[in-house]
Amino acid sequence: MAGIEREATCVWEGDLARGAGRLSAASSVGFAGLALSLPTRIGSPGDQTSPEELLAAAHAGCFAMALASVLTNADVPPGRLDVRCRVRVDEEPERGFRVTASSVAVAAEVEGLARDALVAAVAAADASCPYSALLRDAGADVRAAIAD
Repeated sequence: MAGIEREATCVWEGDLARGAGRLSAASSVGFAGLALSLPTRIGSPGDQTSPEELLAAAHAGCFAMALASVLTNADVPPGRLDVRCRVRVDEEPERGFRVTASSVAVAAEVEGLARDALVAAVAAADASCPYSALLRDAGADVRAAIAD
């Protein structure tokens, strides 16, 4: 498979505290002009997004595809996967703000699959998910588990 590249843009106007930006991606009408600002990044998001939310969405989507692949290759394709991801950013002394954790919770409908086999599939998906690897390589604590 050839390399995969996608592009997005951000136009920011003004200073950090009172400025605002808009995120867009050429490939998606639904991802055009998403609003973001510092107050909504660190406070209540309202109807705006943040880089952390977009990273959580990317990790959840990539993980769902990795898990679907693992299950399909094991001849137990999923009926439905609900993957929730929560990304955490903390300020670290002398390093500044860093993505410190990404937690993935999976609810899966897979006919005929025992829980222990699903746990193993989630672990295999975590090992093969490029976003899990990226975040781990950057020093974040990445955890993937079956949702309660």
